[in-house]
Amino acid sequence: MDTEFSVAQQNRNIVRLAAAQALAGANSVVFYVTGAIVGNAIAPDSSLATLPITIFVLGMAASILPLGALARRRGRQAAFQAGTGMGVLTGLLASTAVIASSFLLFCLAAFLGGAYAAVALSFRFAATDGVAKERQPRALSLVMGGGVAAGVIGPMLVTATMDLWPAHTFAVTFLAQGAVAAISSLILAGVKTPELVGGPATGGRPLGEIVRQSGFARIVFGGAVAYMVMNFLMTAAPLSMHKHGLSQQVSNLGIQWHVIAMYGPAFFTGRLINRFSANRVGIAGLVITGLSIAVGLAGTEVAHYWLSLILLGLGWNLGFTGASASIIDYHRPEEKTRVQSLNDFIVFGVMMVGSFSSGALLNQFGWNAVLWGALAPVVLALIALASRERRDWRTL
Repeated sequence: MDTEFSVAQQNRNIVRLAAAQALAGANSVVFYVTGAIVGNAIAPDSSLATLPITIFVLGMAASILPLGALARRRGRQAAFQAGTGMGVLTGLLASTAVIASSFLLFCLAAFLGGAYAAVALSFRFAATDGVAKERQPRALSLVMGGGVAAGVIGPMLVTATMDLWPAHTFAVTFLAQGAVAAISSLILAGVKTPELVGGPATGGRPLGEIVRQSGFARIVFGGAVAYMVMNFLMTAAPLSMHKHGLSQQVSNLGIQWHVIAMYGPAFFTGRLINRFSANRVGIAGLVITGLSIAVGLAGTEVAHYWLSLILLGLGWNLGFTGASASIIDYHRPEEKTRVQSLNDFIVFGVMMVGSFSSGALLNQFGWNAVLWGALAPVVLALIALASRERRDWRTL
């Protein structure tokens, strides 16, 4: 049962969760920057180059519900430590896979890396535990803001370590990523959540009743599209830049600015939600994502990639944060882990399809095909959220 924490404890949790978000985000950045390139180098067929990224997303989707159940039964802390433990294993296995040129082992490492990322997704919701309703959007967005540091740490980690062992590019990078996960574990050990005070939450309405609430499906769909399209394009962008003759350093910087754009707005997104509503912020995010696609279609110079990735990150922040803040309104405290886990499971199930298809589209038809493929779901999600906005106006 949730108990109200003191504001001081809430703030301490937010600081630790934001720091852990930064370090866990670096884990994801390392895989997104290197995954398709390593996959292209050691996969038995180039069409499988982005399969490790797909496996990474599969690890996220497959782990969300079990880790949610663990958090429900043992408290969030148990899930945090399980996730960071898998993050350490990710680094060890991925480094070994690069040295041994084992595509299968690299895919296993990617799966575990996805499981670690799945736990990191719960940080944003953990920040709202025991927090007064009016402060929840702000707490959620501040923790997501920790990802700004991930946008710096991740690419710098890759650039600083990728050539330390010339015979095995990126081997040391993955070892460093594992060490960062271990540091995250220590930081998370100090987070205190309501479950540790009152026991894991139980009870609540049947899940089917919660899902059938008016607007729930539209919100989940909007959040799923925001994340799927971001992943769809970010997965293919480094490989596309590589195919167009741009350097790894250019690719790293592009992803770095993309990740900063993903999380930088989080410092004010909560205020925007309180002022304009979560649904309107989500709509704005999808519109900006559409602009990102338009910029990408305009050309394949460095400026096109970078501006497209920056807009993509900004659109993701508004779209996904808006959806996440809306989901909070659909569950009671005792239902939170079930509803949040279901939401993230759907989001990353959809995302998994996008990440694999982007590689196939890129290799078969080129970068523009990837961009056009991303446009349709954005339009559908805009229609869904706009219809919800129109319905809300009619009920006023």
